[in-house]
Amino acid sequence: GDPKVPVLYEVERTRTGKSFSVRSVKAIQHGKPIFTCQASFQLSQGSPVRHQFTMPTVPPPEELLTQEELIQKFLQNPNLAERYRKHLNKIQAEDVPIDIKPVNPPDIFSLEPQEPKQLFWVRARGYIGETDMKVHCCVAAYISDYAFLGTALIPHRQYDVKFMVSLDHSMWFHAPFRADHWMLYECESPWAGGCRGLVQGRLWRRDGVLAVTCAQEGVIRVEQRPNQSKL
Repeated sequence: GDPKVPVLYEVERTRTGKSFSVRSVKAIQHGKPIFTCQASFQLSQGSPVRHQFTMPTVPPPEELLTQEELIQKFLQNPNLAERYRKHLNKIQAEDVPIDIKPVNPPDIFSLEPQEPKQLFWVRARGYIGETDMKVHCCVAAYISDYAFLGTALIPHRQYDVKFMVSLDHSMWFHAPFRADHWMLYECESPWAGGCRGLVQGRLWRRDGVLAVTCAQEGVIRVEQRPNQSKL
């Protein structure tokens, strides 16, 4: 999309029921659709059928370094190759409105394949407060997309990314949460192939409640990385 051009939203009342309603949304710029969305809404209902996975046991966010602190630690290494120094400086310069604390940060000095899983503590920067839950859902949607698809690249670190973009992104909201409070983001990639990658994610509240489940498929095009040490 073009941030300088107004967006026209076309909303279709796909279904309106007693408990569930569905709306289809098309965002249009320059006469062409740039985004489509299908949203399902449900009235709050109780049920004896309840279960969830168990939240991973990880160190609390107070014991971990932020992404910025980790990058600064790498940049202090005088033997770091210049191409990687530029890449880390580029990440550092991004104005990301999210606080991120990786639980299991990958070893940037190793090109060995690693399991396609990541764990982050995440939260929105600043105070959102006890506002409409839909605001927290919108912020969580932004948070859920950050570094999500990159999980599929962890076993393939011998390649440089030429092009990577989301094809679709789905979210299911299970329980109330605060997007400006720390949540654990559990990401994993069960499959990649054919220039595509599939990732799944779970956002956990600190009290162990599963708040959000996410899934995304994206295009991933790579090229062989030069045979060059980072040191």
